[in-house]
Amino acid sequence: MLKLLDELNLEQRQAVETQEGPILILAGAGTGKTRAITYRIANLIAKGVPAESILAVTFTNKAAEEMRNRVTNLLLRAGVPPGEPWVSTFHSLCARVLRREAPAAGLPRDFTIYDDDDQVAAVKLAMAKLRIEADDLTPRNVLSRISYAKNHGQTPEQVRAEAFSRDGRQTADIYSAYEEVLEDSSALDFDDLLLRSRRMLRESPAVRGKWQARFQYLHVDEYQDTNRVQYELMRLLTGPQQNICVVGDEDQSIYAWRGADVSILQSFSRDFPKARIVKLEQNYRSTQTILDAAGAVVANNPDRLGKSLRAEKSAGVSLKFFEGRDPQAEAEYAAGELERILKEDSDQTCAVEYRTNSQSRAFEEVFRRQGLRYRLVGGFSFYHRAEVKDALAYVRLAMHPEDDISLLRVLNVPPRGIGKTTVDSLRETARNDGTPLWNAIEKTVSGGVTARAVAPLRAFLELVGKLKEALSTKGPAEFLHVVLEESGYMDMLMDRNTAEDVARKENLEELARAVAEGMEAGESFTDFLDGASLVSDADQYDGKPGVTLITLHSTKGLEFDHVFLTGMEEGICPHSRSINEDK
Repeated sequence: MLKLLDELNLEQRQAVETQEGPILILAGAGTGKTRAITYRIANLIAKGVPAESILAVTFTNKAAEEMRNRVTNLLLRAGVPPGEPWVSTFHSLCARVLRREAPAAGLPRDFTIYDDDDQVAAVKLAMAKLRIEADDLTPRNVLSRISYAKNHGQTPEQVRAEAFSRDGRQTADIYSAYEEVLEDSSALDFDDLLLRSRRMLRESPAVRGKWQARFQYLHVDEYQDTNRVQYELMRLLTGPQQNICVVGDEDQSIYAWRGADVSILQSFSRDFPKARIVKLEQNYRSTQTILDAAGAVVANNPDRLGKSLRAEKSAGVSLKFFEGRDPQAEAEYAAGELERILKEDSDQTCAVEYRTNSQSRAFEEVFRRQGLRYRLVGGFSFYHRAEVKDALAYVRLAMHPEDDISLLRVLNVPPRGIGKTTVDSLRETARNDGTPLWNAIEKTVSGGVTARAVAPLRAFLELVGKLKEALSTKGPAEFLHVVLEESGYMDMLMDRNTAEDVARKENLEELARAVAEGMEAGESFTDFLDGASLVSDADQYDGKPGVTLITLHSTKGLEFDHVFLTGMEEGICPHSRSINEDK
């Protein structure tokens, strides 16, 4: 392993060889922070630290996978058995811990994780139960307010008490109903994964001591973008030896709008007075011209810890600036430049970056018109495609029939004669009885309603009953095939047999393969379902040559040969919300 450490520069080697006690690695962009973390983990394992006692938390699933692979390759090169350190995102970490400690957390072990689409659907269901139809209260905006309240420790009652407007009071009511939907469905949203983990570790000394003993060495990447809940989780998991290594850069803090707090990074030395600080300032990615330009932008930011980045490369060419008359002119200019770049070298990776997803439209229209191929990060990922979500909704329904979101998704998919009138009647019954829709279906079927209305509902109950039985008797991959056959989903696609349906059928076959491969790799079915729910936009980027349309936030941790920063206009970047903040 010592020979491998010779591949590091002096600053990186200091970070790697400082193993005991707290350490803050201030890592500027492109200075090899991932290299430092991976070598540090590999060095610990090579010196005899059990791999399973090492935890590393990253910002995306993609970054976690890359870190695992790098550590494995390093150890194989050093002739050391690699082992399996825990490398994951905060949400994946919490999901795994809650699965193992479900009784202590007051949860069933097979709880469901609602992804972003499911959470929006749950808000819609809550609004429908309350009969709230307000143009200025869109489900996604309400969900954002609920998330903010949760992360600031506010209950629905507190939100209502502090509300000054009708919208505020309605938001509090929706928040309360939303929580009931989650509880009835044995489901957690993304915020709950963190909050329930924090509460469990706070309230159970035995569980806290167990996990502190498990994780002897902690690593946190992108520390500048942790929020208060994530910070508290790390403090709760840090044992008495305080072997915690955090890596961050206050100049790259871009998630304040989502609750990230850069002061957490800035106060690390106060939290851990014995902490060592190592600065990585040798940049291997950019030219000095780019570094100087970026440095000038952040130079006036208050409370900087300070770094001076030095480029390994030469000064390079000057930055280019283009001012278009409108978004279309901007897109046409970018298209022309991209065509020139790719004509000279088709292996180049190019990114067109923008502040908000809506800005991609002008680029997509121009690129399609000019025949310029591109990939859109932030569109539908594999696990967000309708047919995949339908199949997984059946799986979740077999696990938890009381899951209203999954039930509503597939109640009439494939079509089985259960129309809007019947669904509205079921919702009314559930609302009046205060029960999940599943109970309302059972009540309707046993209540002597006309046979014509009851027959499809009875068939649906029987279908879910068969799926529950198959879940308990068959392996995950075989069970998924049962779901697709018994539900009639595959028959529906084959009967319609359009080009889109052929593609959907292929996607479902790919899903079955993914489940089988996950089981072969040692995953449990719940691990697989958790991974499907926790996939993020950045995980879609595959690093292949060509043009990628992507938001600035999704580019975190990614590298491109050519970058077009678009929409650099007042009120867009920085966004008007940032400009109007007090700070």
